[in-house]
Amino acid sequence: MSSDFEAYEQDFGTLTAEITNKIGRIPKLGGEEKTQLVLNVDKQLEEVRELMEQMDLEVRELPIQIRGMYQSRLKSYKGEMEKLEKDFKRSRIAYSDEVRNELLGEDAGSSESQLIKLREERAHLLDNTEKLERSSRRLDAGYQIAVETEQVGQEILANLHTDREKIQRSRDRLRETDANLGKSSRILTSMLRRIIQNRVLVFVLGAIILITIILAIYFNVRGH
Repeated sequence: MSSDFEAYEQDFGTLTAEITNKIGRIPKLGGEEKTQLVLNVDKQLEEVRELMEQMDLEVRELPIQIRGMYQSRLKSYKGEMEKLEKDFKRSRIAYSDEVRNELLGEDAGSSESQLIKLREERAHLLDNTEKLERSSRRLDAGYQIAVETEQVGQEILANLHTDREKIQRSRDRLRETDANLGKSSRILTSMLRRIIQNRVLVFVLGAIILITIILAIYFNVRGH
C-alpha cells in the first residue's frame, strides 16, 4: 500500500512542476495561444485532483499505526494543490506589460480602466469561488473524519467482540475444570469410603476369628 502511495507522490511532483512552469507562462501570452495553455493547465489540474483522490483512498486503507504519517503528507500536498489552483486563477486574468499594451492599442486610457475594472470583478468572483471551495473542502474533511471515526469504531467493536469471545472461552474452560474437579472429588470420596468399609470389615472378621480361637481354647481346656 505505502509503495503505491509513494508512486503517486512521484506523479504528483512531476505534474505540479509542469503546471507551475506553465502558470508562469500564461500572463505572458495572449489570444489563442493563451487559451490553449489555460485549457492544458486546467486538464493537468484535473489529473492532479484525480491523483489526490487515489492517494486519499490509499491512505484510508493503511494500518492505523502508520496512517497518521501519510495523512500529514497528504495534507501538505492538498495545501500545495490549493496554492496551484489559486495561482492558476490569478494567471488567467493577469497580463504582462507587453501583452496589455498590445491588447489596449491606441485606446490605452479608457481600455486600461475597463481592464482594471474587469480584473477587479474577476478577482471578486475568484474570491467568492475560493470561499465556496474552502467550504467544500471543510465539508469533505468533516466527512473524511466521520468515515475514519466510523472505521475506528468498527475496529474497536471488532476487538471488543474478539475479547468477549476469549473471555467466554476462558469461562467455559473454568466451568469444565470445575466440573472435572467436582467429579474427581466425588471419586476420591467414594474410594475413601470403600477403604474405610474394607478396614472395618477386616477388623470385624479379625475380631470374630480371635473370639472363635479363644472360645475353642476355652472349651478344649474345660473338657480336659
